[in-house]
Amino acid sequence: MIQQQERIASLCEQLKMACLATEWPGLAQQAAQDEVSFADFLEKLLNRELAAREQRKRATLLKLATMSAVKTLEQFDWNAGSGAPKAQILELAHLAFVERAENVVLLGPSGVGKTHIALALAYRAVMAGHKVRFITAADLMLQLAAARAQGRLKEYFNRAVMAPKLIVIDEIGYLPFGREEANLFFNVVAKRYERGSIVLTSNLPFTQWAGAFADDQTLTAAMLDRLLHHAHIVQVSGESYRLRDKRKAGQAARRVTGEK
Repeated sequence: MIQQQERIASLCEQLKMACLATEWPGLAQQAAQDEVSFADFLEKLLNRELAAREQRKRATLLKLATMSAVKTLEQFDWNAGSGAPKAQILELAHLAFVERAENVVLLGPSGVGKTHIALALAYRAVMAGHKVRFITAADLMLQLAAARAQGRLKEYFNRAVMAPKLIVIDEIGYLPFGREEANLFFNVVAKRYERGSIVLTSNLPFTQWAGAFADDQTLTAAMLDRLLHHAHIVQVSGESYRLRDKRKAGQAARRVTGEK
């Protein structure tokens, strides 16, 4: 019996069925007790292996997504004075926009939850089995500039820009781009146009985007034309949650001081 278990373990290793190797003895014992058929036992065993593979796949995709944090829509505080359009965001969470290679642009002032929503959509996409990449606009420009300097720009575009099903670019407009950076970003949008989804966050209205792209009105107009052709615009308003939390902390401190 021990030799047979060792042979099965060896076969599982060769077939790369790690879950099956550990799960089959317990399932076999349970099947014998319940007197289920061999087919039912095999089906349950294969389902366990498939579930384990899916879990490993999602774990790998989550690691490759390079998300700054794991955020979910369930964690989002819709009742804290947020101006986030809940119905629109929950509709986007079904990820039909990813399947249709459409874009999402989250606009609003700092601290109203744009990055949280973008991360939550990215997490949903990962859990759905999509290859996702999350990156800030500043880091994207640094990586593009480095790839160009090393003569690897085409390789970088193929691997990091075109390969993901969804790419999330956070904080457009927080730091202005120079002309070369603006051209590189235009190429990101142009190459993914109608091929893959982009989620962008920005604290700037579209009328001010040219100022973030080297004051190049022509380039900015051409980029927005491609970006917004198949896009969902999500306007998020409200008070910065960071300022709100800071004010609450100050009020609490004053109450404690007043009690002494």
